[in-house]
Amino acid sequence: MTNVLYDVPGPRAIRRNRILGVITVLIVAAGLAFVIYRFAVTGQFSQEKWRIFSFPLVQKTILEATLSTLTAFGLAAVFSLILGLLLSIGRLSDRAWVRVPTTLFLELFRAIPVLILMMIMYYGLPPLGFTFITPLVAVVTALTLYNGSVLAEVFRAGVQSLPNGQSEAAYAIGLRKSAVMRLVLYPQAIRAMMPVIISQLVVVLKDTALGFIVTFHELLYLAKFYGAQVTYGSPIIPATIVFGAIYVALCLLLAALAKWVEIRSRRSLRVSKPVDVQKVELQVNEI
Repeated sequence: MTNVLYDVPGPRAIRRNRILGVITVLIVAAGLAFVIYRFAVTGQFSQEKWRIFSFPLVQKTILEATLSTLTAFGLAAVFSLILGLLLSIGRLSDRAWVRVPTTLFLELFRAIPVLILMMIMYYGLPPLGFTFITPLVAVVTALTLYNGSVLAEVFRAGVQSLPNGQSEAAYAIGLRKSAVMRLVLYPQAIRAMMPVIISQLVVVLKDTALGFIVTFHELLYLAKFYGAQVTYGSPIIPATIVFGAIYVALCLLLAALAKWVEIRSRRSLRVSKPVDVQKVELQVNEI
């Protein structure tokens, strides 16, 4: 018997896997080579189509659009986490008059597409007197409502996935439910669901691209604008490559941040100090 969940492949299986790996790499390389060849044949790498991105003013505008995208993402991410945490608390409430409206709110905004929410915020609310709705406000509000509702279910699933003994032990030492949620359940749930939370934040970052529909000057809006410049040969493909690379870089940075947070969390668990019993008893008495 082996101490792993699968049998170690033999010589024939290893040789077969290597052959399949080489074939896969060759197919992917051939596909990329064909795409690059078609780009070259159709003049997508010509100086005329790329010249627009060499202007300092264009580069400055791209930097400003990147900052606008990061601003919308940062605000939407923070507000989504806060809203998701509050909604999850209401979702887990023992009181029906709190739990039922919260559930209806969650189901409503999880069912509405983000693009429609943005259009409602920007085009539907100003005629009703909400004149303060700017493109940034519309984008951030729509992303917050949708992703906050999704994160609320993530937090709830994390709390309910914990063993019942966690809450039972906390109640046994005299903690109230608010203290149990704050000191025992939520810290563990957030740590356990961190990969899912980070993945949802990546969705928030990518969904900022939908802001172009409400004239929010983010990366996709700028890519569409520069790609339609007939004077420079309508550089749609170059604009897609440039702005797509920026999106990929931002997502990779966020993924690296998620990996760093995960490593730090595991390290803090390994090097955590023993629990001070007297301090815990003091906190319980204070509560």
